[in-house]
Amino acid sequence: MRYPQTFIDDLKRQADIVRVVQDYVPLKKKGANWMACCPFHKEKTPSFSVSPAKEIFYCFGCHKGGGVFNFVMEMERVAFPEAIKIVAEKSGVPLPKLVDDSRFEARRQEVDEVVELNKWALEWWEQQLEHGGAESGIGRDYLAQREITDETRKTFRLGHAPDSWDALSSHLRQKGASQLQIERSGLVVKKEEGGSYDRFRGRLIFPVMDIQGRPIAFGGRTLKDEDAKYINSPETAAYVKGRNLFGLNLTRDEIRRQGYAILVEGFLDLIIPYQFGIHNGVASLGTALTPDQVKLLARFARKVVVNYDGDRAGVQAAKRAIETLLAEDLEVKVLVLPDNADPDEFIRRSGANEYQRRRGEAQPHIQFVIDQAVRDRKLTNPAEKEAAIDEVLPFIRAVRSRFQKSEYFDIAADALRISDPSLRRELWQFVRGGDTTAGARRALTREADATPAEQRLLGLLFADEALRRGVLPILRFEDYEDLPTAAIFRALLELEIEGTEVNFETLSRKTEGDALSLELLPMLLMSDSLHASNEHYTPEECVQTFRLMKLNHRIEEIRVELATAERAGDSERVSALSSEQIELARRRGALLPKAEAMQTGL
Repeated sequence: MRYPQTFIDDLKRQADIVRVVQDYVPLKKKGANWMACCPFHKEKTPSFSVSPAKEIFYCFGCHKGGGVFNFVMEMERVAFPEAIKIVAEKSGVPLPKLVDDSRFEARRQEVDEVVELNKWALEWWEQQLEHGGAESGIGRDYLAQREITDETRKTFRLGHAPDSWDALSSHLRQKGASQLQIERSGLVVKKEEGGSYDRFRGRLIFPVMDIQGRPIAFGGRTLKDEDAKYINSPETAAYVKGRNLFGLNLTRDEIRRQGYAILVEGFLDLIIPYQFGIHNGVASLGTALTPDQVKLLARFARKVVVNYDGDRAGVQAAKRAIETLLAEDLEVKVLVLPDNADPDEFIRRSGANEYQRRRGEAQPHIQFVIDQAVRDRKLTNPAEKEAAIDEVLPFIRAVRSRFQKSEYFDIAADALRISDPSLRRELWQFVRGGDTTAGARRALTREADATPAEQRLLGLLFADEALRRGVLPILRFEDYEDLPTAAIFRALLELEIEGTEVNFETLSRKTEGDALSLELLPMLLMSDSLHASNEHYTPEECVQTFRLMKLNHRIEEIRVELATAERAGDSERVSALSSEQIELARRRGALLPKAEAMQTGL
């Protein structure tokens, strides 16, 4: 049964949204609209506006908005049908008879049945955990080991499923449930030959509640040595995967009060922080964050701190979550705890104060993404630089705000050392929504070219065998490893050791697979301008030039790192980088002017 759509439409037109909102928020008229401090987030200057002409409300701070029904649903924490009743009562409009909708009613009845069976199951599991015998004692011992108090256990309504094939089923039948209802609840697994057996056996039970606090699903953690550490409820009439967040029924008010949510992965990653006083978290139920979950979370906060595990799997999950959050225009920061710890173990080891301190230093999402992209990659290598750029760009493109997109793009371009103006233009077109990756790759290839100094040195080494034999023995791997032409230098060294002639064929064979070498070698071997006389340059001076280039490269890296540290307010990092910058400048001065003159061809 439901209200006729014609009544809903008429009520929406008749209801005075200002009158309804004023029951909850003190409004003041400002021009054609009414203003107030937003009831959905903390603020001192009013940014919440109600337009009677447009029949909508909107907050310019937290971006919540909608019609009169949306407002009542948010304030009263009720579903749409109940909001209709409240608005009708406030507007003095009598409610009509409900319309018979057999499909809707059947669905609602099945949902209610599943929830009712879940309630019976949960109450029984709670009793088993609290008062059960030796078998349930294993569950109590586990909670004690994880330092979970009785108060926390009761708050989250944890339970224990006995290691029995049909103990729960028997209990549900005693309560009056039919076999069909039990099977539709997802609490049992149907057998092919008929009948069923209990889904959760010998496990600690974590109930998943909807926003109204009704048990709609369960997670079960094994207390024995089993491959499946956790098993979860299947989808039912009451539960659709990816539409709920664990703990939100308990933390939604604190999330709204503080204006942000801490997003974690697992049950205990939420429960332990909650026990230690951190009451604004939610858990994504151990699966990839979905758009529906983000939309649910966005009803209560527009800012999210992602705190997944710091291992490789956790980092990848965090990156996927960031993209999903950005698509809903949420502000995202990322907290990675030391030693790849998860929130559960970190808080038990270091305490809530230290956790909150580190949470306050959480990285903006773009810095986290950049750090992950450049980890284990050398930006002097064209292929690795391209891979890093490809990894970062989607996270900038997903940002809705043009201003924020531009800011993030500049940060990323500096961090990834994208200096070529044409490349920056091509990449900016891409992140704005254009499809210009082909042009960007051409520009990236141009930017990755060897510097004139590298080309000049290679030309001299190709042209003069005596100079080459003087330079190569004193050239160290670290002198050229970060240069785009590193593959060519490695090839020269190998050919020298082998006593093989240096020519296009031998160099091509040694540098096979390196795109830059394939492009450069013909030019380097054919260009007369690069084969200038080397009478003014000794082998030592050539090597000094390599080392000067390396110093210049590190000095440029420090410039970028300093800008990042200053943006993050990391004074210790700024001090350390500044000291290194001074030392490198001193060493650079010792190599001038001869090495610098060689770089410029003087």
